[in-house]
Amino acid sequence: MRKARLLSGLTLATLLLSPAAHAASDQTTVSVSANVVGTCKFTSTGTLAFGDLDPAMGGDVTQTGAVDFWCTKGVSYTITDRGGLYDDTGTKRMEHDDAGITEYLPYTFAFTGGASGTGNGPLSTLTLTYEGGVAQTDYEQATAGAYSDTVTLEINP
Repeated sequence: MRKARLLSGLTLATLLLSPAAHAASDQTTVSVSANVVGTCKFTSTGTLAFGDLDPAMGGDVTQTGAVDFWCTKGVSYTITDRGGLYDDTGTKRMEHDDAGITEYLPYTFAFTGGASGTGNGPLSTLTLTYEGGVAQTDYEQATAGAYSDTVTLEINP
């Protein structure tokens, strides 16, 4: 009986230790990837308000403004002036707000800082600064009333 138990134990051990008794293991890999898109977004709108232009006071009028934006970290950006609604061969103009009056008031518009660079992500706001002006010689003969224009800015990563 003892011999039978020993044989039985050896047989069981042989079965457990043999390659056929164990399931064969295998390995594979999983490729993981992502692509962070380079983008830029304006986070504010700007204004350039010249206020009341009084021909009796004289003098050119200059104002400044700014808009905030962000760009993906490491992305180079450039901001361009895509023009105003009433531009005429490179000259920016505001149009008289009275529909019955077709008159324009020329003005200048230029970036003074932040028009190009490298982004640091959405938590690092960047600022574009700009300046505009209206010459006395342009507003002293203008029809009284409100004038306006809209300039479009474009940011490209």
